Amino acid sequence: MCLPCFFLGLWARGTYFARGELIAEGVGYVYKGIIKDMATSVGDGVVTYRLQLGNEFIALNPLIGSQITLTFEGEKRCIYCNRKSNKLFNNGSCWPCFQNLACNDLCQVKPHLCHYDTCRDQAWGDAHCVIPTYVYLAKSSDIKVGITRNVPGRWMDQGAVEAIPIALVPTRKMAGELELFLSQQMPDKTNWRKMLKGEVTAESLLETRERVMSIIPEDFRGYLLSDEQVRTFAYPVTEVPEKIASHDIEKAPAEGKLLGMKGNYLILNTGVLNVAKFTGYSISLTVEAAAEAAVG
Repeated sequence: MCLPCFFLGLWARGTYFARGELIAEGVGYVYKGIIKDMATSVGDGVVTYRLQLGNEFIALNPLIGSQITLTFEGEKRCIYCNRKSNKLFNNGSCWPCFQNLACNDLCQVKPHLCHYDTCRDQAWGDAHCVIPTYVYLAKSSDIKVGITRNVPGRWMDQGAVEAIPIALVPTRKMAGELELFLSQQMPDKTNWRKMLKGEVTAESLLETRERVMSIIPEDFRGYLLSDEQVRTFAYPVTEVPEKIASHDIEKAPAEGKLLGMKGNYLILNTGVLNVAKFTGYSISLTVEAAAEAAVG
């Protein structure tokens, strides 16, 4: 296969490469832009990662083993209105958007408080709140309960190695109410340190599902999913540092050998970087010359 056809095939599968700027011959490439997302996809159970900087995507899996540096360039911009801001809230929102947009309401983190009838943006509520929503169990450290419309994306964002839907309910509020009930019996949050270290409970997801389903209130029983199969995910991680330390690119560049990705984290031999925490930050990503062939 010719080289152009090879890259065309990668692009068609969603694994295309952004065009970096050559620093100097034999030195490496640099990519610059506002962090927007860490996009995931899965094929044959293996998760593929792409870092979105502005409108470009950088394939990260081919960079594993390379020396990289992520440097904060000093500018932050709201991911909703593109306003320059000294401080961002809720992973990428300026203060006015944080205060005024429906997507930043408290009900987004506490869905049982959904107030669709009084939503400040009815179109947004129609698209996000009164649509079928999954309630699921996932294993990323301990087994946890959660809700999502985004299957399997949400599970990969959390670094789950196994996940299974247990109910499909008509609205986000109803999903939040069932999640709240089940959270009294089990965790509803991921222990990110255990997740990164691969410290996962041996408890069976299917056995937990059976136990959970036996206590679900009658109002939800018509929405239970008893025939769903467990989905499994493998993450591109070669090793994990013995000590999990967090990089803060606002204080100092995150520099080191890229060991892999899991959840929303870049894992370096010098520590880990929670990419979602720096959404809206203008950065430069420098990749050593050894990765030049992979980056293009």
